Amino acid sequence: MTSPTPRDDVRLIDCSEAEHAAAILEILNEAIINSTALYDYKPRPPEAMVAWFATKRANGFPVVGAVDASGKLLGFASWGTFRAFPAFKYTVEHSVYVHPEQRGRGLGVLLINELIRRARKAQVHVLVGCIDAANTASIGIHERLGFKHSGTLPQVGFKFGRWLDAAFYQLNLETPLQPQDG
Repeated sequence: MTSPTPRDDVRLIDCSEAEHAAAILEILNEAIINSTALYDYKPRPPEAMVAWFATKRANGFPVVGAVDASGKLLGFASWGTFRAFPAFKYTVEHSVYVHPEQRGRGLGVLLINELIRRARKAQVHVLVGCIDAANTASIGIHERLGFKHSGTLPQVGFKFGRWLDAAFYQLNLETPLQPQDG
């Protein structure tokens, strides 16, 4: 089985708060309301995006968007701190979200591949994805891109009246070439 290929009218961009916060929020809130992709219960208010983008800027974390020819945001990907201890400095936790009307056309693969490219450039060593264990589509994409299952935490979430298992997938990169303590 081959993955769908995004149409030629899709291009990758760096998202900005001014231009893309509302579209990112719409995608996130749809996932909160209708899925277990996010273990949140309530949609986020628009002002939540101010702190979200501030954290990304302050830490140099990318926010990559896939847009169509008209500039409409079809999906986005980013990463953040995996754990807030210095020894985890070469590890990031990534996330990828695609607008529900755009799923199944290869945008997740396109966005994750761009995160991998940027991770190498940023001297990241490990990308970690925490995926709801029932999300077979996301798990399949990650496995096709070389991510390995590194563990599942059973029943750590509760949403939609049921317990949720969080599956962790990781991709180890060859970077950095000379990691250092401190």
